[in-house]
Parts: sequence; structure tokens; C-alpha cells
Amino acid sequence: MTDSTVNDGTEDSSGRASYLFEGRRVRVSDLIDAGLLVPDSPLIFRRRRSGHEHHARVTADGRIALSNGRQFRTPSQAAAAATGRGPFDGWTAWELADGTPLDELRQNLLDTVAEQPSSGDSTADAPAGRHDRLKDARRQADAGTPVTVTVRDLLGWWGAARRGYLVSARVAAELANHGLSTLPDFADVGFDDRVTLTGPTVDTEEEQGAPTQPEPETAQEAATQELVGSLPTELRLTGAPPPVLDGEGDEEEDEDDEPVQRQTVGNLPSALKGVESLTSSASFEEAFTKMQLNGFSQLPVLDGPRNLRGAVTWESIALARHTDPQAPFSKAVVKAHAVSYADHLIDVLPLLEQFGFLLVKDQTNKVAGIITVADVAAEYGATARPFLLIGDLDRQLRRIIARELNLAEVIALCDPDGRRKLTSCDQLGYGDYQTVLSNQQQWDRLGWPLDRKSFAARLNGLREIRNELMHFNDKDKAGDAAIPLIRNMVDLLRQYGS
Repeated sequence: MTDSTVNDGTEDSSGRASYLFEGRRVRVSDLIDAGLLVPDSPLIFRRRRSGHEHHARVTADGRIALSNGRQFRTPSQAAAAATGRGPFDGWTAWELADGTPLDELRQNLLDTVAEQPSSGDSTADAPAGRHDRLKDARRQADAGTPVTVTVRDLLGWWGAARRGYLVSARVAAELANHGLSTLPDFADVGFDDRVTLTGPTVDTEEEQGAPTQPEPETAQEAATQELVGSLPTELRLTGAPPPVLDGEGDEEEDEDDEPVQRQTVGNLPSALKGVESLTSSASFEEAFTKMQLNGFSQLPVLDGPRNLRGAVTWESIALARHTDPQAPFSKAVVKAHAVSYADHLIDVLPLLEQFGFLLVKDQTNKVAGIITVADVAAEYGATARPFLLIGDLDRQLRRIIARELNLAEVIALCDPDGRRKLTSCDQLGYGDYQTVLSNQQQWDRLGWPLDRKSFAARLNGLREIRNELMHFNDKDKAGDAAIPLIRNMVDLLRQYGS
């Protein structure tokens, strides 16, 4: 039940498994350390269409230094800053003087480590096998035939059963190392929804909006250009002089490559499961039939998958007919609101409260599903259940220890040096419960006809579940599978601790 990959969430840190770079993205400094890149190497970002070139160099500590002196920790940050546009895949954008992209060096590094001799352990071989699979996915993406898989199957490549924080971080990092990403983002959709593994974005220049501004000469000028570029158009066209900024701003923050654990609209089961709809030329009879056959309270009105005209509901139909028994179908069409699958669920709750339902657009802006108040209630209900059971488990454990065991002995086990200044069982935490109930002497005092080691092992497993839940690290609700485990423990405590 842990946030696991192969072998209970760990992979051998030696040999082939070291290719994982500890679950992080490959850095430019890794290329230098491996002897694949030399400090002070010149880099060029050639804009194929306009012919404009941006120049940089590699610093000794693995940063990308633009010709104006500004330094960036990632190639993508450097590419965006050089052009004033973005986002770019900096690994494919920046090339050595001979035309070799940094991405090619990165792939060489991954290949080299993956080819290191195996320890003979199948667990240690897992990263190398995954490396081959990711390389093949990149080849297919580059060839225009990208791989499409469910989120469940994708995580299976890492031996993971769900998207906890650590698993999501590792998956995102290894995908990025191969120049891959998923469309839609694997973290923003349901566990059984399908995602496509796409390669690096191509710099077509037309997609970047306005013509690229020339690279600024100084860090001060660059910072000013970035600020002006972020202003609304009406403010940028006034002809007023740009603001003066303090400081050079020559360093950027660390790369933001850690996936954010968030509940999105797309995580709801119904969000991207398709939607039954009507056209604006439909009839009341068609609306009645579809709504009754499917048990729907509303239907969107679409003239094409991206042309939302509104929706009809039982209420809007009744109101239209009550007002005018001869009313055309269009009189029953009311406003409908659509949100993106990637929107934070909590952010759309006010709209859901207002409309009662929301249509969901996928990554192509197509209306691909619908969510209702009932869907959100079910989601939050499923999330709340394990929290409530964990609270009950906590209370049962504390009650048993307080009633059945000697407080002085308990404190001696949990706070042997007196630093925590424990004075009552109310101050104990879950780790303390484990310490006490794993102790043979304290266990014997309970007199339960149960196996201490099995009990302690289950208690430890529930501790890991509890930690994931309490830190909101579990995107796919480990609590769903954990609920019977927690409930069984609570029932056992009530039986023997009563």
C-alpha cells in the first residue's frame, strides 16, 4: 500500500538503476561529469524559419550563460529567456557548434548508464527495460506514430499501482529525460483515461505569437524586457518608457520539475468519458427520449464537438413549455459553462454550485465530458472516508494503551531521554503506538491471543497509508483499497480492547 514502484517502492541504487538519477531530471552538469560536454562549450539556438540565432555557453557548474551574462539552470529556461518567448524544449533547441543538440548528449548518457553490467537481479534490470521502452516511445513520437496508453498501464512501467507523490515525480522525470511528455498530462486525468506520449515541441515560430525580439544586451535590459512582455497589450502599446528594475536578476530558481499533487477536474471519473448531446436543431421529443433513456437531468447542446451552444434541463424544458406551449426547442436552451480538464477542482466549485453541472473540455478544446454536483460529492466522500477511519484507529490505539498499560513504562519507551516531556497518553503519536505495541513486554501485558509480529507489520503498513493520506500525497486514493484494512484493524481493536 505504499507509494511504490518495483520492489516496494525502491530500486537498486547501483548498476543500471543509477540511470534514474535518483528520480530526477538529467542536468547539464551530469553531461559535464560524464565527459560528454566541456565547460565553456558554445551553444547556438537557431530559429529555423527566421534564421535568427541566439548564442550561449556552458558554465563550469552546468548552467547556460547567455551572451548578456544571464545564467540559467535549465536549457528550457535559457531558450525562453533568449527569445522572450516560450515555452521551448531547450534540450532540442540548443546545439553545439557542430549541430549536435544537447538532447543527443542526454540520450547518450542514459544509454551509457543503462548498458552498464547488470547485477543479475531482475529488480535491478527493471530500469534498463524501462529505458528501452521509453526510447521506443520517443522513436515512435518522432516518427509521428506516438504510443497511447492508459494512465494505469503507463504507471505499470514503473511497477506502480497509483499516482502518489514519489511515483509521479519519478515518472515525470524519466519521461522528461527521454524528451517525452503525456497529452493530456497523466496527473490531470482519470486513472483509466488514455494519454499519448509526445516528443519535444517543435519550434515553428508561428506558434510562439508575436515576432521574436532580439536578445537583450544586458541583464538589466533583459529583466525589463521580460516585465514589459508580461504586461497587457494595451499597456505595452502606450509608448511610455519601460520601468526601471533594481538588480540584475542573473540567476533563476531551480527547475520546477516536481509534479504538483492536485485534484483536477479531469481526475473525476465522468470528466472525459464522453457526453451525450443534442444539436441546436433538435426537438423536445429527442431531448425527452435521450434524457429518460440515460437517466440524465441535462444535456448539452453542441453544433460540433467544440461549438457549445448551451444545454437543456428538465427545468428549462418545463419553463419553456409553461411559458408557451408552442415554444420552439431553442427556447429551452439555457447557458452552459465549460471548464478545462486541467482546472483545479476546488476552483470550479463556485461555478458548479451556480450551474449544477459543468461541461469539460479536453486538451484539444473538445467537449469530452460532464461533471455534476453528485460527481464531486462522491469524490470528496471517497476522500473523506479513509480520513474518518484513520481518526477512529488513532483513538482506539490511544484508548487501549491508556487503559491497559502503565503510563510510566509507556513514556520510558517513547521518550527515553525525556526530551519530549511526555506526561499523558494524549501526547502520543502513531509512531509511539507502534513502539509500544511492538514491544514484547507491553504486548504480553495485553494478553491478546494474537501474533505480535503480524499485528505490528499491519500497524506499520497502516502507518504508511496514514502518512500518505495526511500529507495528501496519494492522488489515486490509496484509501479505496486501504478502507477494509483500516476497518479490519479498528474492528479487531474493538473486539480485544473492549
